[in-house]
Amino acid sequence: MEDDLLTTGDVARYCQVSPVTVFRWVKNGKLKAYTTPGGHYRIRKGDFHDFLEESGMPILEDFFESNTRRVLIASKETETANFIAKSLRESQRPYEVITATDTIEAGLQLALFKPELVILDAALAGTKIAHVCQIMKSKSPVPSLKILLISEPSQGQAMPAEHGADDCLCPPISTLDLQNKVHHLLNGHK
Repeated sequence: MEDDLLTTGDVARYCQVSPVTVFRWVKNGKLKAYTTPGGHYRIRKGDFHDFLEESGMPILEDFFESNTRRVLIASKETETANFIAKSLRESQRPYEVITATDTIEAGLQLALFKPELVILDAALAGTKIAHVCQIMKSKSPVPSLKILLISEPSQGQAMPAEHGADDCLCPPISTLDLQNKVHHLLNGHK
């Protein structure tokens, strides 16, 4: 439970308050959090659970069970990352989603968040896509890490394995295609 991470938005939705309220809780020291290199707060589920107990707020035990699949979205395009995150959070399957806007933050989240799947925007990796994929897979604390590469058709949709990825999606991305590929990758299908 200690390794499960939440965003301020996740906490806000759970408590039915605004993210600004969660930000204040963190700033006032009521809710423990740490800051990512990108300046975003992350809250461990264990710390959130403690906060709820101390505050006398209801605790939904199902929320704290760890049956969700973890997905890291690594993209310098905020609009793309937000679309992917929203599509996965609205899915029928339980996904815990976190984003990173540069390779340093992605590496940190790979170690801390321990995703089972990385959705990697090829634009973030630049010309070193294969190298970035190889490093992610070799350094991941999750031995079966899967990588879904988001790339333009000119970057090699037909050959994701050439880049070290397990599958590939080309823009424009449809919610259904994204959800299907993520489900298949996380459940051992291609």
